[in-house]
Amino acid sequence: MEVTLLFGTGAMTLIFAAAYVKNRFLKPAKPLLIYSFLSLMLFVVLCVYNLNLYKEDISQAVSSFGQAEPEKAIQEERPKESTDPEQKQANVSTEANVTEKILDAPLINQMPELPRGCEVTSLAMLLQDAGVNADKMTLAKEIKRDLTPMTKQNGKTYFGNPHTGFVGDMYSFETPGYGVYNEPIFELAERYLPGKVENITGESFDSIINKLKDNKTVWIITNATFDVLGEEEFRTWETPDGPVEITYREHSVLVTGFDENYIYFNDPLTGIKNNKSNKAAFIAAWEQMGKQAISLK
Repeated sequence: MEVTLLFGTGAMTLIFAAAYVKNRFLKPAKPLLIYSFLSLMLFVVLCVYNLNLYKEDISQAVSSFGQAEPEKAIQEERPKESTDPEQKQANVSTEANVTEKILDAPLINQMPELPRGCEVTSLAMLLQDAGVNADKMTLAKEIKRDLTPMTKQNGKTYFGNPHTGFVGDMYSFETPGYGVYNEPIFELAERYLPGKVENITGESFDSIINKLKDNKTVWIITNATFDVLGEEEFRTWETPDGPVEITYREHSVLVTGFDENYIYFNDPLTGIKNNKSNKAAFIAAWEQMGKQAISLK
């Protein structure tokens, strides 16, 4: 409304001024001059009023005018996501060139409560790293178990299957026990993070490296030496599901990093954070134990 009045008074001023100029030598010219002057005064008053009313909008418009071009230039320089398959492949190649990554994941010691609880303790570290309030003792109670008792007949040992559930006593070395493999661990992890964990057992170690590059730690099964074991370290049990080859040096850790020479891991048995082992030996030991690994998707 104020702007309309402003333009209206401006138009009236021009009309009266033009009429005065045209008829300035005639008798009615003097009133036209007065009307033109009054209209001009009203126009000036409305100009001042509108400037005061819209001063913030005018100030923003003036300031943005000076920044418009630099802002546009920044947007033009910003890289756009390419739909070209070759460009996407180039981006993947850049990620693949990462040669070192060490993550800061929670460290939990399995001792003294869980002498055989390295698997659930490493799972607790994985879950806590994902933001889940997971306790090793709770996981120890919740892990699926194979309750087959240890017996020996005709020179053969009959015991549980670690692929089915935890075998034996987790809490003491005084009674027979062993451990648990990836399947029950993955099942338990799914209960805490449904649809968000991935069992990458059987894949190459590159899958673990890629998870680390993506800032995701990895639960694995290895052995306590982190190197290849001799044949004398293995024995075969008869289980309800058939024969299973095991080693009492079986161990589980949370892999946290890598570089050109070493693999880094949180060890629940020694309580060492980002402990390191020779890369080639570590990978070979992991492969010997069945390439078992679990991580976040």
